[in-house]
Amino acid sequence: MTRSFPAKLSNGKPPLFLVVSFDGAGDLALWHHWRTVAKQVDARMTFFLSGPYLYPADHRTDYKPPFHNPGASDIGWSTPSNVAARTTILREAIAEGHEIGTHVNGHFCGPKGVGDWTTAQWTDELNAFDQMVRTGPGLAAGTTVHAPFDPATVKGMRTPCLEGNRAAYRRAMNARGMLYDASATGYIKWPTKVDGLWNFPLQDVTLAGTSKKTLTMDYNLWYAQTKARTAPAAKVRQLREQVLATYRQALARSRAKGNPPLFLGNHFNRWNNSVYSDALTTFVTETCKQRDVRCVSNVELASWLAKYRP
Repeated sequence: MTRSFPAKLSNGKPPLFLVVSFDGAGDLALWHHWRTVAKQVDARMTFFLSGPYLYPADHRTDYKPPFHNPGASDIGWSTPSNVAARTTILREAIAEGHEIGTHVNGHFCGPKGVGDWTTAQWTDELNAFDQMVRTGPGLAAGTTVHAPFDPATVKGMRTPCLEGNRAAYRRAMNARGMLYDASATGYIKWPTKVDGLWNFPLQDVTLAGTSKKTLTMDYNLWYAQTKARTAPAAKVRQLREQVLATYRQALARSRAKGNPPLFLGNHFNRWNNSVYSDALTTFVTETCKQRDVRCVSNVELASWLAKYRP
């Protein structure tokens, strides 16, 4: 379900779109948390689902990834009870207006990862995602279960670790009628189409109070702060406030540049004593209530850009 937004607000400027997305989308408690936050501020979010979170481990060898043994997955597989719970949650989240994208399946990064995959291999990977969505819930239950959503409605992807030959996987995406790629890096500016798809990048920002450059992704912020190591509990508040200040700086930068969208990428995580999840919760809660801001899913933004891109 996509909402409509005007080309310009009463101040003569386009809406400032805040786009929050999550990779993996597996943790049941965090599903509840983020849906609750979204309801409080009328936000819609994008959840890039990993196929194995809907597929039972007993059937994992159905998956045959490139350069790996059948059933390989760097994020594991699911239990029948978790598949059932996620199936219900996905249906409810979609009914609330949230978008489901794909984070594909095995999450293979680095050597023997997705970086060397051809268009044909990406096509197989996306087809495997479809199959997991359609059949995983029934396999887990041992009876007929309707898929939580039609995989044909998936219009965007974020690749594992932002890796992959962009031209190769975008050809596979175009063949499926997808609309946008959320895997690249870039800057705070109005999106353009690349290889026939809207390019929705994670954006280059400065870590507040420093000269360090990082991306609007929780893991990158964690690395910029502590090299992805857990800090002492006594530093949690300081680190959380620094992340929140970084988000606020990015929002101000968008306003100064004419309101191009701000993309915040995240994982279902509690890294570094929940610094990043907590900072994002505060930022979404305060920002989505601001008069010029609209908190939207990627596909809602793509729909608006198709009509009104400045």
